Amino acid sequence: MSRRGDWVYENNGGTCVAIAGADYCVVAADTRLSVGYSILTRDHSKICDLADKCVLASSGFQGDIKALHKNLAARELLYQHQHNKRMSCPAMAQLLSNTLYYKRFFPYYAFNVLGGLDSEGKGCVFTYDAVGSYERTGYSAQGTGSTLIMPVLDNQLKSPSPLLLPARDAVTPLSESEAIDLVKDVFASATERDIYTGDKLEIVVINKAGTKREYIELRKD
Repeated sequence: MSRRGDWVYENNGGTCVAIAGADYCVVAADTRLSVGYSILTRDHSKICDLADKCVLASSGFQGDIKALHKNLAARELLYQHQHNKRMSCPAMAQLLSNTLYYKRFFPYYAFNVLGGLDSEGKGCVFTYDAVGSYERTGYSAQGTGSTLIMPVLDNQLKSPSPLLLPARDAVTPLSESEAIDLVKDVFASATERDIYTGDKLEIVVINKAGTKREYIELRKD
């Protein structure tokens, strides 16, 4: 398929998942970076530490993702100097939405999942489209494997409808260890069908004790 000479976007693949619990948040992404049928690297992190107990996982065009992460990190540093504290996860969620919407006529080709803890210590997940529309949910997936992963998460977690009254917390009923096991299972499943997802899984767990990382191997073919 031929492309116009002025086409500047490329989808480098990969999948990101986040699950929020009562007092934790799990954010995970694979480490494969691809173009077409070529794997550029098998060890590329898609997860960026941004604010206090808040991480961002992004899939899409690597150039735009790097530019977006650099922009957000600079804005967070300015916030620190002006307010003498780190930005909260909901505040970073609004900043990310504003940043994406500002570029809506020439958007960042990046599909983001933001996860962390809110001011009450509850897990929170914010999911985005490319131009800044976002929603707080109990779980989300973005990237090339998201269509394979979301049906499994919907079946296992059954997030309450936002139309139900009174409104209920958008957190999942799983314990932290159960959520980590579910993330490992859905990625193992997605790598069987999605050629852009694989090699290694990076899992970031955020709770009141802090942030910890874990890696497991995935399919390499």
